[in-house]
Amino acid sequence: MTATATKTATGRIARVTGPVVDIEFPHDAIPGIYNALETTVELGGEKTKLVLEVAQHLGDDLVRAIALKPTDGLVRGQEVRDTGAPISVPVGDATKGKVFNVTGDVLNAKPGEKIEFKERWPIHRTPPKFDQLESKTQLFETGIKVIDLLTPYVQGGKIGLFGGAGVGKTVLIQEMIQRVAQDH
Repeated sequence: MTATATKTATGRIARVTGPVVDIEFPHDAIPGIYNALETTVELGGEKTKLVLEVAQHLGDDLVRAIALKPTDGLVRGQEVRDTGAPISVPVGDATKGKVFNVTGDVLNAKPGEKIEFKERWPIHRTPPKFDQLESKTQLFETGIKVIDLLTPYVQGGKIGLFGGAGVGKTVLIQEMIQRVAQDH
């Protein structure tokens, strides 16, 4: 989930308001913005790892973090560990055909399947510069004749889909996803 870090600190939960959690850390070990925090939640006799992301420094040794899963079972005073690094996800050829959640966990792994990822990138990073982008002149065939004829899309490019409420933007996107998934 995160890159290994040498220095980690432990804090305690001060307040829980829905997915927003305020955590107090030692004065000399305040985690950085976007750092991943981890704690264990016990709910119904089952322990699960809860990942939070630091979103704000509140002052008085408090940080405000956003929980990436439900906060049911969190209590004031509970320990939270700073991982020392931002949330990172696997990248590269090993990710092809895999579905991930925001913390980089594989959601469609087969039982007993062990997947090794050589490289992980943080989820918050600067976008590539324009001259680093791979330019293609290949058209992206959606399989919808009207779109392919009147507004062809360049593969790897960006598009905007504008329209009023109830005109079918979502239906069109779902149709494109279905047709592209069938072809690939």
